[in-house]
Amino acid sequence: MTLILSPLAALGRNTLAALAMLGRVTLFMLSAFSHILRPPFYPRELLHALLQIGWLSLPVVGLTAIFTGGALALQIYSGGARFNAEAVVPQIVAIGMVRELGPVLVGLMIAARVTSSIAAEIATMKVTEQIDALTTLSTHPMKYLVAPRVLAALITVPVLVGIGDIIGILGGYTVAVQNLGFNAATYMQNTVNFLEARDIISSLVKGGVFGVIAALMGCYYGMDSGRGAQGVGRATKGSVQAAAVLILAANFILTGVFFSI
Repeated sequence: MTLILSPLAALGRNTLAALAMLGRVTLFMLSAFSHILRPPFYPRELLHALLQIGWLSLPVVGLTAIFTGGALALQIYSGGARFNAEAVVPQIVAIGMVRELGPVLVGLMIAARVTSSIAAEIATMKVTEQIDALTTLSTHPMKYLVAPRVLAALITVPVLVGIGDIIGILGGYTVAVQNLGFNAATYMQNTVNFLEARDIISSLVKGGVFGVIAALMGCYYGMDSGRGAQGVGRATKGSVQAAAVLILAANFILTGVFFSI
């Protein structure tokens, strides 16, 4: 009997712990959005977050997108050659980058670069009691630390996704024209004709959702970190893992919402 009950008890404990964490994250998210909408505001912190999340992430986003677009063109051409369908390269590269690969890869890059940075920064502030100092100075940590970062991610990540989509398509275009013998004008015409407004809207909406997830996970794990260097390390690792999993789950849900019809 003990052999049967022990796994069930462990499953129950893990389920309750997961539900409790989901509740804490939900309350944290609602608190963050409420502080975004209510004064006082900290424009300097917002500008700093826009720079850190948006501008400084542009190189890694651009490199990721251009190599992905080029590799996607090669893979589609190779696979299409088996069915004499090499001509579909521009259409599939465009829809693959805009609908799926662009938003997901940008979201994961933001999770790797920004989420870890936010979690480490806020966790270090907690360990060194700087957050307590903010409270002593009548500055709400959620408003000063969390709200600007979440708002900055909501603004900048869709822009990064749009730029990543364009660079990825250009990467596929370059490979197709230079290596695979496609006509440049025909390639671009097929790309433009195949994309729909729904594809672009879904890509930008995904970017906004992924940005909020990445920033929230970094802030939540940073604020919830334990003491010492180990606490900072666990917070950083946990934030990236949670952000990556939630981004992939959100991508599945949003894809179903936009393209289930």
